[in-house]
Amino acid sequence: MSTPDLPLAQSGGCGDGCACGAEDDAEYLECGLDPALAQLLSDAGLDPVEVEDIANVAIQEDLDNGVDVTTVATIPEEAVATADFVAREGGVVAGLRIAEAVVSVVCTDEFEVERHVEDGDRVEAGQKLLSVTTRTRDLLTAERSALNLLCRMSGIATATRAWADVLDGTKTRVRDTRKTTPGLRALEKFAVRCGGGVNHRMSLSDAALVKDNHVVAAGGVAEAFQAVRDTFPDVPIEVEVDTLHQLREVVDAGADLILLDNFTPGECEEAVAVVDGRALLEASGRLTLDDAKVYADTGVDFLAVGALTHSSPILDIGLDLRAAQ
Repeated sequence: MSTPDLPLAQSGGCGDGCACGAEDDAEYLECGLDPALAQLLSDAGLDPVEVEDIANVAIQEDLDNGVDVTTVATIPEEAVATADFVAREGGVVAGLRIAEAVVSVVCTDEFEVERHVEDGDRVEAGQKLLSVTTRTRDLLTAERSALNLLCRMSGIATATRAWADVLDGTKTRVRDTRKTTPGLRALEKFAVRCGGGVNHRMSLSDAALVKDNHVVAAGGVAEAFQAVRDTFPDVPIEVEVDTLHQLREVVDAGADLILLDNFTPGECEEAVAVVDGRALLEASGRLTLDDAKVYADTGVDFLAVGALTHSSPILDIGLDLRAAQ
């Protein structure tokens, strides 16, 4: 899919306004980034302010309060070029708008983008993903930070798609965890969605997950579940269980979702029979692509795979510079 060249307004970061917590949508979307780009990020379920913050942190880490000495020394200030983000291998792309945001915070002049594919698309080696035309210095200064995020997110999307493909035709969905890179959770979980996966809770506050340490502290699995239900009656509660006995306790107590920790496929089948549709079930623990379909065939609703975000290799993507037409 190719999109016509889109001019983006000059942006050098929003300074004191960044992460300002503006309350109305207009202020929220105008925070530093071009409004059209900010709207695309918002439509994808991402916070434009957070994305710009991440882009600024990445660039400042690379510049370390200085300048790109190699680029400044070798590239005339007025030079303009086009750079193509190109897949070096096949996979699923995610993070194209994030790469645009990185370019946006670096650029000291307007720039144009041509979008050849969209997040979530399968791509082949050699395929152009995104083309950007602007000052050559800005392109080269933004290159590594943009690629770091784009390659990382695309690697997660590619790994997730492998799981989603194996589970195709079953009711089971692959789901991520909170085992994410600090500061990048929203981006990494977005990449999971691009790959066809489902997000688990985004934070400790939007849903409860009663784990073994909570059970020990509360004096039992049913006691821990009831304590959360009494304190936060409107919050969804998932409970981790190690045995079928614990499973019976929490399903009778009214758990919404039950995590089957290190259950074998046979035990998962028993769990599905015990629950009989009264709660959703999620298998977790040492799951692999090789046994994903076996677990799905037991009838569980989700497979929890922390490796999607903590262990996925990057997708190799490069930036190729060419003279502007």
